Amino acid sequence: MSDNPLFNRMQARIQMAKEMSEEQKLYRYNGVLYPTLMCPEENMRALDNLKAREDDLMLVAYPKCGFNWMVGVIKKIMAEGTGDKTERKTPPLIEFFGPEVLKAVEESPSPRFLGTHLFPDNIPPSFYEKKTKMMVIFRNPKDTLVSYYHFCNNNPVLPTVESWDSFFSQFMKGEVSWGSYFDHALAWDKKMDDPNVMIVTYEDLKQDLKAGVHQISNFFGFNLTEAQVQQIAEKSTFSSMKENSGQSHGNIGNVIFRKGEVGDWKNHFTPEQSREMDEAFNKHLAGTRLGAKMDYQKYCQ
Repeated sequence: MSDNPLFNRMQARIQMAKEMSEEQKLYRYNGVLYPTLMCPEENMRALDNLKAREDDLMLVAYPKCGFNWMVGVIKKIMAEGTGDKTERKTPPLIEFFGPEVLKAVEESPSPRFLGTHLFPDNIPPSFYEKKTKMMVIFRNPKDTLVSYYHFCNNNPVLPTVESWDSFFSQFMKGEVSWGSYFDHALAWDKKMDDPNVMIVTYEDLKQDLKAGVHQISNFFGFNLTEAQVQQIAEKSTFSSMKENSGQSHGNIGNVIFRKGEVGDWKNHFTPEQSREMDEAFNKHLAGTRLGAKMDYQKYCQ
């Protein structure tokens, strides 16, 4: 047995998944689809009892928008900023916790690092009451869809994907775990004026990770030296994280860290699918501030 609870839990769930039918692997909670094994209903109900703290650090992302990459970055920022180099083993996704893990989280010392794929309205209200700082990362929808497709294809706890075309159709309808990408984006767009919410894009971070580390550490209140920022940026490239993923995530590491490229969608989308996504983006996000921040034309056309 590994001493990494995320790794051990994942292994146990992979075993359970082998005995489940495809239909049983997802279920609806408050209208949104979730993976049955990772976010059972008892976990979702228990979240109401999660009491936020003012100095919690919350990372939010729609699935496959760079969440795991940023987990590594924020952990390094915290280690440098607090001087505490102890590796925290708790997986940060709050919807994975369940009653037992919640108890341990309640007893954890501050600052706690938490994360979620949830819609803003489904995050426990205490996080807004305590004005907990939340960093939200978004990625262009075409690359998100491709990454999600490969993730679902290689993840036994999620339903097997029949084909690229069928997954494309499910994603566009929001019939995937954690719901619609566009609904997420619109919900977070409404939070852009909240001083406790910072929205960043995957593409900006890929382009200038050092500037991103500066921005993130300042937002969470850590004063790092130029040398610390440089060191974190160098150790946090996607390729570096992928290289160490076996150590950090066990044999699920290769599923979590695949390519990390901007523009991989061109290897998957048909011209018709590309047009369909363009229309969806224009319908939902054109004219929003988050839509402008994503620079859709540059990355998706």
